Amino acid sequence: MSFSDSFFAVKFGISRRDLENYLSEALGRGGDYADLYFEYLATSSISIDESIVKSATEGVSLGVGVRVLSGERTGYAYSDDLSPEKIKHAAQVAALIAAGPASVDQTPLQEGPKRNLYPVLTAPNETAFSERVELAQRADRAARAYDPRIFQVQVTYADNLRQVMVATSDGVLNFDRQPLARMSVFVLAREGEGVPQQGHSGGGGRYELEFFHNERTPEYFAREAGRQAIVQLGAVEAPAGEQTVVLGPGWPGVLLHEAVGHGLEADFNRKGVSAFSGRIGQQVASPLCTIVDDGTIGGRRGSLNVDDEGNETQRNVLIENGILRGYLQDNLSSRITGAPKTGSGRRESYEHIPMPRMTNTFMMPGDSDPSEIIKSVSRGLYCANFAGGQVDITSGNFVFSASESYLIEDGKLTRPVRNATLIGNGPESMKYVSMVGNDLKLDEGVGVCGKEGQSVPVGVGIPTVRIDRMTVGGTA
Repeated sequence: MSFSDSFFAVKFGISRRDLENYLSEALGRGGDYADLYFEYLATSSISIDESIVKSATEGVSLGVGVRVLSGERTGYAYSDDLSPEKIKHAAQVAALIAAGPASVDQTPLQEGPKRNLYPVLTAPNETAFSERVELAQRADRAARAYDPRIFQVQVTYADNLRQVMVATSDGVLNFDRQPLARMSVFVLAREGEGVPQQGHSGGGGRYELEFFHNERTPEYFAREAGRQAIVQLGAVEAPAGEQTVVLGPGWPGVLLHEAVGHGLEADFNRKGVSAFSGRIGQQVASPLCTIVDDGTIGGRRGSLNVDDEGNETQRNVLIENGILRGYLQDNLSSRITGAPKTGSGRRESYEHIPMPRMTNTFMMPGDSDPSEIIKSVSRGLYCANFAGGQVDITSGNFVFSASESYLIEDGKLTRPVRNATLIGNGPESMKYVSMVGNDLKLDEGVGVCGKEGQSVPVGVGIPTVRIDRMTVGGTA
């Protein structure tokens, strides 16, 4: 598809000359760089509670963001009106904010290479709404049928189709059609008069609706949520203290995302506020650890053909055999530090400025058999799933709550554990990785990453990993 066939050219009659004129307006008071980010977003969501469709919504948002860079200063303005007058006004406001002595020659716009990581002909939100409601209702029925001890079920389904176009004063012109869908099932179970326990499962990605019929059905997510809740009914309190921790494959990679990934974003590092600042080329993790951020995996929730600055996403090796190799760069950080772009500039919407963000972040598999990793631990904790967590970027200190975990006793998984909290330091914990499994798994497609008030979809992953020393907070 060429620019003349693109969504914004066809629907709103925006020409290449228009884009170049808007960029010229943005650079009218000086500056090093300017860009335009056009977005048309169609969304829908369904919520089921008590087996009743409590809400079903559809909506559309539209707008353009104009950014001007002058050194480290950013001017940004946006409009939800795509009339030429409103776009020019936004460009003038951004120019006034960032006005600086520098001035650059604008490069003629050239369309970038085309690729299609998510070849979706019919996006989920373009199907019959009743079909999506039925999917959510199937999940509700399956969760309630899983076990009579389950007494509450909540199901949410959400999808969106984002059409974007990016034009820059460097001559970049790119556009993309980005479908996305996700289902989530939350359940509560109770044994007699005991304390209710919860389970949660979900997934999705940049797929057609058939994904939920053939790949990951509503019944699959319902059963998994139910299983987690029922397991917790027989759980014992978590033992507290320093011990060996084994992370299971898949979603536990969220710990890696928070405790390590955020600290490798370039804005934190150029400002010197990350625990990883100034450490490129240094050993920051066990030699068994290779950590990658890859936005090019087909259909994945965190993948993009181009980032929100118009650059192709890439596979970025951040830590290789324990050595820090680089940071995730957006255009601003790349311009300031001279580091190559990594296709990591992301934003929540046209109302937000881009910043360096993760896409799909995971640890590469090792050589160990997962069962041998568990057998190697005489006493410890196995974490299969996580709930919330937080990290201090500057220190690298983190706290995570394990939603499903088990005691390891004499090399075997034994009793399920509740209320386990992992407490540690990202770079320090990575030094104690002593075994890495050969079973890398990515999460099911539920990740949402927050940073400075912006949320974007991401993916995480990890193989089974043994960490020799970590503090576990508990009550036993």
